[in-house]
Amino acid sequence: MSVAFRRESDEEHLEPKFELPIPPGPNLVTVRGAALIEAKLAELAAALQGLREPDEIKAVRRDLRYWSTRAATAQLMPVPDGKVVEFGCTVHLSLHGKARKISIVGDDEAEPVAGRLSFAAPLARAIMGAEIGEMLAFGGKAEAIEILGIEITAADTKVH
Repeated sequence: MSVAFRRESDEEHLEPKFELPIPPGPNLVTVRGAALIEAKLAELAAALQGLREPDEIKAVRRDLRYWSTRAATAQLMPVPDGKVVEFGCTVHLSLHGKARKISIVGDDEAEPVAGRLSFAAPLARAIMGAEIGEMLAFGGKAEAIEILGIEITAADTKVH
């Protein structure tokens, strides 16, 4: 019989379920980032208790594996002193003449729309180690970035 006429199971048409990808490199976290990871683990553990559907259980267990790995590999970074741009700083800068405020955080805490960039993001890498008043090249343009201010927020210094 031709393969074209053979009935395939519904399982053959489903997308395969893969593990959530772990970002490459070290798992650097701020105090806030570490707290977010712990909160996510607690949320998923609580959600797992009420599930009965095998597919939902598999999905939550997959997420738990990801967040458990992130918790186990988290490297809490020291609070920066604010003299130069470092991991954990909030930076006021001018990028191509437009004022911006960004915080340099870990991969899982990153939320570019809210101004939280991963330390691995090109803009974050470009400004690391810079001091207030320094002009930096970015995107092939000289003096595209000017560092206007560096701050450390109180939330970044409190251990929960």
